[in-house]
Amino acid sequence: MSGEGWDTGRVYTRNVHRGEDAKEDRVVQQQQLFDFIQNFRDDSVFVYREQLRQNLAVGENVLHVSLQDVASFDEAVSQRLVSHPADVLPLFELAARNSARRIVAPGTQGLEGVPEIQVTLRSTTGAVNIRDLGSAHISRLVCVSGIVIGASSLASKATSVVLQCRSCRTTKVVHVGGGFAGVQIPRTCDRESEVPGDRCQLDPYEIVTDKCTFVDQQTLKVQEAPDLIPVGELPRHTIMSADRSLTNRVFPGSRVTVTGIFTVYQSKSIKGTSAVAIRQPYLRVVGIEINKSGNSFTKRVFTPEEEHEFVALSRTPGIYQKFASSIAPSIYGNEDIKRAIACLLFGGSKKALPDGMRLRGDINVLLLGDPGTAKSQLLKFTEKVSPISIYTSGKGSSAAGLTASVIKDPSSREFYLEGGAMVLADGGVVCIDEFDKMRDEDRVAIHEAMEQQTISIAKAGITTILNARSSVLAAANPLFGRYDETKAPGENIDFQTTILSRFDMIFIVKDEHNEQRDQTIARHVMQVHATRAPVEVEGGELSLETMRRYVTYCKERCAPRLSPEAAEKLSSFFVAMRAQLWSLERDSTERSVIPITVRQLEAVVRISEALAKISLSPVATIEHVDEAIRLFRMSTMDAVQSGQGDGTTRSDLSSEMRRIEHEIRRRLPIGSQVSVRAIKQDFVAQGFSAHAVDRALYLLVRQESLQFKSQRMVIQRVGA
Repeated sequence: MSGEGWDTGRVYTRNVHRGEDAKEDRVVQQQQLFDFIQNFRDDSVFVYREQLRQNLAVGENVLHVSLQDVASFDEAVSQRLVSHPADVLPLFELAARNSARRIVAPGTQGLEGVPEIQVTLRSTTGAVNIRDLGSAHISRLVCVSGIVIGASSLASKATSVVLQCRSCRTTKVVHVGGGFAGVQIPRTCDRESEVPGDRCQLDPYEIVTDKCTFVDQQTLKVQEAPDLIPVGELPRHTIMSADRSLTNRVFPGSRVTVTGIFTVYQSKSIKGTSAVAIRQPYLRVVGIEINKSGNSFTKRVFTPEEEHEFVALSRTPGIYQKFASSIAPSIYGNEDIKRAIACLLFGGSKKALPDGMRLRGDINVLLLGDPGTAKSQLLKFTEKVSPISIYTSGKGSSAAGLTASVIKDPSSREFYLEGGAMVLADGGVVCIDEFDKMRDEDRVAIHEAMEQQTISIAKAGITTILNARSSVLAAANPLFGRYDETKAPGENIDFQTTILSRFDMIFIVKDEHNEQRDQTIARHVMQVHATRAPVEVEGGELSLETMRRYVTYCKERCAPRLSPEAAEKLSSFFVAMRAQLWSLERDSTERSVIPITVRQLEAVVRISEALAKISLSPVATIEHVDEAIRLFRMSTMDAVQSGQGDGTTRSDLSSEMRRIEHEIRRRLPIGSQVSVRAIKQDFVAQGFSAHAVDRALYLLVRQESLQFKSQRMVIQRVGA
């Protein structure tokens, strides 16, 4: 290059394509892919030829291909598919269409009348974390897993655009790439005129919409799975573009493994700025698999060895006790709570009635008690052992975070829904710690989710109902931090009756002072700290993975029903339970804060079904009902009766309190103030007990008749 050299600023070009050689390469690759579809077989079955025949017979123009099968058939083709998927996939779909021609129109040469075939890919190896996707993966085939947190409505994406010149009516077809790829409309007409200067004006083309071809496209937002997030890091997410048969396959809460082409597009928020070289990464989906342990409606395929193992486990004598003992073995005691958590993990049977009404099978449990009784540890263990679970704390949870939030898409400026904890845990367990620290308006948001198992949304023009078929395991502290035995349950429990009635079992966890028990707990804790292993469970404990798989198997394969004898016994129990509660309320002259309603009868039914499900029994028998009634008595009924004391004493105390309240209302005009000490001394001098005075003042404050002032030293009358 003598003379001008490279420094004059001219643009030098060279044809890097090999022309006919490149075309021949494409023909060879297409033939190899065609041979794979036609000839790959497992034993004597031609897998993909038969799959294509069956799919076309039912009107599905799609072929599902495993990358492992391609690799075993031809390693070179598999490597090209992974490294250059955007080039090889169109050839794959053309080869599939040629194969379809042999089925649809045998004997013909052209592809006229043969439908377009979509090839989807799936891979079981080499998954990449969403946070590890980088520039090295661009334009390559990658496999990622996570939870779908957002799914847009369907849009129509043009695959080929027909342009027509306004002046000379010449038409031109421009093909559009997949994903978020756009199309650049030529600024000049292609018409060649022999007359000099006879050219069409600039920007002559307009789009002929009726003649363009379109496919369905959907934008997904996938967040990495909770167990893959490093401690202290925010969860990462990526957007994905799915088209044709891959649309409307998943929705918020689905746990998926996605195979796709990692590529980039120019975001509207970046366009027009000085950062012209910045591109936004996304995943162009070429295959979606809903995870086996995903939502409850996704059927998992178990191997014969797994089925044999689980059936043998279900026939183990005392499997219920063994499973319950394996829950948090490092925590001493709390046997009934562990049994209740075992029932919660398995759940009862969902029922759809002929009139369309659905009855939930999921069990909700509330642990209410003193600090230091390992409530949070039980919640953490439940999160680990449940196949699907979300752990959240009361103070850090809002109503939108638990149910669903409406988000505005920054690029399209449209509103869309993002599922919250109850939606993402669909088919699993939501563990809510510090339940009492939640704001009342946030706690009310989960009322519908706990009973109807749906979340109704009417925000920003979006009116919809989301599924929230999840169990709730909540832990809370009493009103004053510790449970006060001298007070009634209503004064210890700061929850509304509406939320308490939705819990199937309510456990009062007390930190009892017992020297013998304290010594046993101390030895147990010291052994855990010294050897990092708890005391051996009798008969050996189950591993976390075995428990998780066994729960999944039992929930999918077993839906027990009550036997007639068990149903009769439950009916009698419900009547006796209501009579007992009425007797307690009559003696104490106040309504119980923990109600016993038909919901509690259904709760005992669900517990009975869960106990039958643990041993894979198709029928809940009298023995299961007896244990369910015992659990219910030890939890909810025990909570109702706690602090009731002797009936006569309670009745005397109530009458004493009523007289004190009447005197306070008579003596204090509205707006007046008096010292708390003075009013106590006055009533005690008249012969009332100090405890009755305290209770009466407390109830009047709760009724908003009185109000404490000056650090509870002064009382003021504020209402009637």
